[in-house]
Amino acid sequence: MDDHLAELDDAALAATLTRDAARLAARMRAEGLQAQHKTSISDVVTAADHAAEELVAGMLARLRPDDGIVGEEGAEAESRSGRTWVIDPVDGTYNFLSGLGTWCSALALRDRAGLVLGAVHQPAVDEAWLGGRDLPTTLNDSPVGDLADLPLAEVAMATYLHPARLPDATLREPWLAAIEGAATVRMFGSGSCDLAAVAAGRIGVWAQQAVPEWDWLPGATLVTAAGGRTEQVEVRGHVWSVAGRPTAVEQVLAALQS
Repeated sequence: MDDHLAELDDAALAATLTRDAARLAARMRAEGLQAQHKTSISDVVTAADHAAEELVAGMLARLRPDDGIVGEEGAEAESRSGRTWVIDPVDGTYNFLSGLGTWCSALALRDRAGLVLGAVHQPAVDEAWLGGRDLPTTLNDSPVGDLADLPLAEVAMATYLHPARLPDATLREPWLAAIEGAATVRMFGSGSCDLAAVAAGRIGVWAQQAVPEWDWLPGATLVTAAGGRTEQVEVRGHVWSVAGRPTAVEQVLAALQS
């Protein structure tokens, strides 16, 4: 075992693992990859997703053997410590496979009290995000500062709703009500990249329904550690995740539930 890695604290380890996973995935993409479809033509997985997850899960099993593991691509280990690492080896795989830059490797750590830390590494722009409990959010080791509060009408909103779900009025109507009040709307295709941008104040608020924990926890931790607000609410049978500047979040929640 690498002595340097063995000595890292949780935050430094998370930053190292997301960096190494992203570099591995990028190298594999450069060498050529093919995708397998999961639930739709835009929901894909590649060998890079699996290899990056195996790298992170394997290192955690050696360095934090009592901690649990949950990975998007199936990595799993029971927690004996009360702590669990949540792995998203390649978030934004459709973008990744298409040659777009909006993808990342992401990792979160939670314990019995809640979220401990989140880490996101986006290699296309060489941005490494880290934040958590008692750890203000940083970008490439520099603090991003606390988010200023702004209303929805003055900020961009990042969101996503799959076209196949548009006919479902229980999703479409709350979604349209929420985006109507924003200054502008963007869809980038990577929840963790979106939420990192929210933590930096580049995007004012983010909202999406049916978000798995590996797409939510790393970025939500960054937003909270930057002074933002994160909420999950059920609306008409669907769970929505919302994060961002407090007033904008409050207004999105009200619109979803109107």
